Amino acid sequence: MMLHEFLTSNRQLLISRCRDKAAKRSGPTETRTAIDHGVPLFLQQLVETLRDEQNTQIRAVDTEPTPTPTPAPAPTAIGRAAALHGAELLRRGFSVDQVVHDYGDVCQSVTGLAVEQDVSISTDEFRTLNRCLDNAIADAVTSFGSARQTSTDAQAETLQQRLVAFAAEHQRLSDIAIQSLAAIKTGNVGIGGATGTLLAHALEELRSLTDRTLPEIFLASPNAKAVSA
Repeated sequence: MMLHEFLTSNRQLLISRCRDKAAKRSGPTETRTAIDHGVPLFLQQLVETLRDEQNTQIRAVDTEPTPTPTPAPAPTAIGRAAALHGAELLRRGFSVDQVVHDYGDVCQSVTGLAVEQDVSISTDEFRTLNRCLDNAIADAVTSFGSARQTSTDAQAETLQQRLVAFAAEHQRLSDIAIQSLAAIKTGNVGIGGATGTLLAHALEELRSLTDRTLPEIFLASPNAKAVSA
């Protein structure tokens, strides 16, 4: 059985397992809202990605190999959906930690159920699963942080608000770095993928935040240095 067939036939069971895993971390009502919002769409797009890649491999056997194969666009679609999922959960009052764990639960549920049903996942299929998961986590975390920053920027008009915005930006980047590292430590994604790149970028932004932001605050008010000291 191909992995996309396995996911299709066990779709509801996988969603239920993800919901059960998430319920152990938060309240049942909040958990159902979060899981039902993003996980079914992720599974659907994962199935489409796996099916497209299988068809591409079949066509490659019947035709001459091309020097520059065109990559499947589905992972980008997964990323866009995950970004919307992250932004929506922020509006609903969820934490970025919930977003990261939602997608991690999918991987654990898929591999666990495959073992139970004695379904073999090929190396290529497992790489696709990990790549899609990696892209989804990275884009969801990025969107979550960006949505928070947009809300903060709209309020940063006075000196005090600028300082608050500075602190909020520092917190946002710290959250992205911490959650990216947490996702990598689960073993579901690697340091060399999209989540690892997100971690590196967050650390670079943290390093340059003071040099980039404080001069603007100092220029905004002659008393800024005294306020920030």
